[in-house]
Amino acid sequence: MESTRKPSGSSKAVLVFLILWFVTYLAARAALEVLERGSALGIVAATVPVVPFVGLLWFFFRGVQSADELERRIHLEALALAFPLTLVLLMILGLLDLTIDLSPADWSYRHLWPFAVVFWVAGIALARWRYA
Repeated sequence: MESTRKPSGSSKAVLVFLILWFVTYLAARAALEVLERGSALGIVAATVPVVPFVGLLWFFFRGVQSADELERRIHLEALALAFPLTLVLLMILGLLDLTIDLSPADWSYRHLWPFAVVFWVAGIALARWRYA
């Protein structure tokens, strides 16, 4: 049976801040390609996406706090999977980096954070499947 629940104000705010963050992140990446490395404008450009991301986190956590017990449990289990998997990835890459040269073009921080998101989404999918 499909849910006919209307999106809450919190979930609308999450969507707005997600879009704002995505746009500012892409704009910052584009700006950083042309700005001089270490310039004051570059530092500002690099930090601009933090503002909508903090808003995204704020409204997301408010939404989880107002969710029912099952939804909270699903998110807790997703984080309980994503956090250790992210640590394992970082540990493996840290140890590998001591023995082989990992290319910064492929394994820098900007390439690693999406793995945490993928692990979290996988955790949500697994938990939802488990409780379905």
